[in-house]
Amino acid sequence: MSKFVQDYELFDLGEFGLQSGQVIHGAKLAYKTFGELNSDRSNAVVYPSWYSGFHWDNEWLIGEGMGLDPAKYFVIIPNMLGNGLSSSPSNTPPPFDRARFPRVTFYDQVQAQHKLVTERFGIETLALVCGWSMGAGQTYQWCVSHPDMVQRALPFCGSSKTSEHNFVFLEGVKAALTADAAFKEGWYDAPPVKGLRAAARVYAGWGFSQAFFWDQIYKDMGHSRRLGMDLAFGSLEDFLVWFWEGHFLDPRRDANDLLSMLWTWQMGDIGKTPGFDGDHVKALQSIKAKLIALPAEKDLYFPPEDEQWANQHIADAECRVIPGVWGHFAGSGDSAVDLKFIDDVVKELLAR
Repeated sequence: MSKFVQDYELFDLGEFGLQSGQVIHGAKLAYKTFGELNSDRSNAVVYPSWYSGFHWDNEWLIGEGMGLDPAKYFVIIPNMLGNGLSSSPSNTPPPFDRARFPRVTFYDQVQAQHKLVTERFGIETLALVCGWSMGAGQTYQWCVSHPDMVQRALPFCGSSKTSEHNFVFLEGVKAALTADAAFKEGWYDAPPVKGLRAAARVYAGWGFSQAFFWDQIYKDMGHSRRLGMDLAFGSLEDFLVWFWEGHFLDPRRDANDLLSMLWTWQMGDIGKTPGFDGDHVKALQSIKAKLIALPAEKDLYFPPEDEQWANQHIADAECRVIPGVWGHFAGSGDSAVDLKFIDDVVKELLAR
């Protein structure tokens, strides 16, 4: 019996060649759509998933009266390769299952999504590409891989190149997860629970800012549109166990899948797109989309100054900082104030 409710569709990628030269045999891309494609196919939006997230984790930014209104736009949420719904270590048959699953780059992710968009729907132009965190990385990759196709871009709380500091943070997550003896170098038969709990604890120190904890915002986080509930925790330990460990211990999240996506994130760099020879600045300069980057004021691994630096190399771009203490999770859909900030920019950008 599947761990997932089948509220999504699968696109057959066939023998999908990767940037590394490896192949995912019988590859599948899971996706969900909202709204209807108009007659000239000009109202399409691509909104990729994020690290450990699924398509439903993106739905908070879609709704009547919002920027991504299904009455106006055809919104496609593709699930990343490696996230457990699309082809992943956890659902690929032997011999390329689990620890043998091929390495996937951001470039590969976008090539898979491009096949979906063009071959399944016949779309030639995208009104917008947007996303949070790793979704932002895929947004930048879309702009570089297919510059004439992407009209507008809104990456929030993410980057076009994973910084060394960000890489080191992810090394901590990886080390905690793989240190569990039950992990068995990726060949476990039961979840490495100790490692998953440890990885959650490492992540907990980075997702929100120092000020978030200083002010004890976790005691009354307000209503989370993403989770569909009010978030309030009586103690710091309660917050760490329920919000963080609960997320990583969700049976729909697999340790090998988490590591697959982590590798994709660590290797993120639009300069590695074919034709740019590793030149990150040259790749930024190739972007034609109207782009607004939304870093969060106190994001501990995607700091605003990184995005401000990148923006100066993009012809039609600006950088606006999401204010407040939520740090990276300003872009998660859990903060009502930050949600409105992002949605207002979506509306503005789409009106251009």
